[in-house]
Amino acid sequence: MATDKLIEIVVFDIEIGKLGYDVNQRKCFFQYNPDFLDSGKYSRIFPYIFRRIKPVQVFTEFEGETFKGLPPMIADSLPDMFGNVIFQEWFSTINKSFKITPLEQLTYVADRGMGALEYRPTILLPDTAKIELKEILEVLEKVLKLKDETTSDDLSDLALLNIFKIGTSAGGARPKILVSEHKETGVIIAGDRQYSAEYNHYLIKLHLNEESKYHQEKVEYAYYLLATQAGINMVPSKLIDDNHFATLRYDRQNGEKQHVLTACGLTGWDFKKPENSSYENLFKLAISLEVPHKDLEQLFKRMIFNVVFRNIDDHLKNHSFIYNKEKNAWNLSPAYDITYALNPIFNYTDVSRALSVNNKRQGISTKDVLTIAEEYAIKNPKKIIEEIEQLTVKWSGIAAELNIPGKIISNIQNDFVFFNPRK
Repeated sequence: MATDKLIEIVVFDIEIGKLGYDVNQRKCFFQYNPDFLDSGKYSRIFPYIFRRIKPVQVFTEFEGETFKGLPPMIADSLPDMFGNVIFQEWFSTINKSFKITPLEQLTYVADRGMGALEYRPTILLPDTAKIELKEILEVLEKVLKLKDETTSDDLSDLALLNIFKIGTSAGGARPKILVSEHKETGVIIAGDRQYSAEYNHYLIKLHLNEESKYHQEKVEYAYYLLATQAGINMVPSKLIDDNHFATLRYDRQNGEKQHVLTACGLTGWDFKKPENSSYENLFKLAISLEVPHKDLEQLFKRMIFNVVFRNIDDHLKNHSFIYNKEKNAWNLSPAYDITYALNPIFNYTDVSRALSVNNKRQGISTKDVLTIAEEYAIKNPKKIIEEIEQLTVKWSGIAAELNIPGKIISNIQNDFVFFNPRK
């Protein structure tokens, strides 16, 4: 258990500063490493919130479920939702009476988190050898049923430890694990520590319920195929065992960690609150980060695709930017989590989008999106809209090839949105 009041923040093997958190005062403290500031390296690694000054900086405004009292770019490293369930369950097997703080949780994330940020002192965990997905699935199913059927005593510390190691640094509500697949041998190992160029590094979304009428992972794979046809930049993805959605990690490239922050983490905009949740703000953030114009065009395509194909869960944590340490510059990251975000088995009324367009979360019109296109000089926006709408005719064929049930296919298709009236 970490007892230190401070932890070091490390990126690209350089200590850039120290972080502290006072539970009683509900204050977070950060201080840059003076040597790092004096070096002038990576001057845009934290473009907002942290000022590039040597004195201690104090933060009190980030309390709440999203940031847990930590500066947003640091909170980005914490496990989210499902990963946090696994972490808390594992930790309770070790010390049931102790409540872990977010700062201490970072010491467990250590060097295993998404992106390039690392935290010390680390709690040393044994390396995991070859992984069998079947064993992981069995333990995950037990964890998911803990409240109803199982006590934590039924799960071994080692099993929970291994799940924690490979599952907690990926966010979201669905079961995910991080794995590395050797390019030559195909052997799969835990992907939380490994970032060698000898491996392909995957985030895998696991399909647990074989009896489910709604196969989320296949639907997401179908959306991946459609999005790439729309010219949306995504990393290569595949289905494993015709069940599990695996996508290469864009935060691991060429054997190196990449510094990635979500729009939420960069700015402190709470993705659960509507006041900052708009595509206009995403475009403004991109402009502020001085991304190339092609990234603005890419963001426009993603917005149109999400509206047409009813991906309403396009919140601020589902849009990220990636830092180029050689150029000291930011770019829009590859797209991710593009899928049909509702359960097509149920009927919904008055469902709003996570991100608004022209102050609207429903009934978004051609005029609404063209307003953004005009402001950010997007070329041929009407053509982009038309091409993405034309892709809707491919949905049923792609979905059928993946053996998605016909009722699911038609329910999703009936929910598509068209800017231009269908003839």
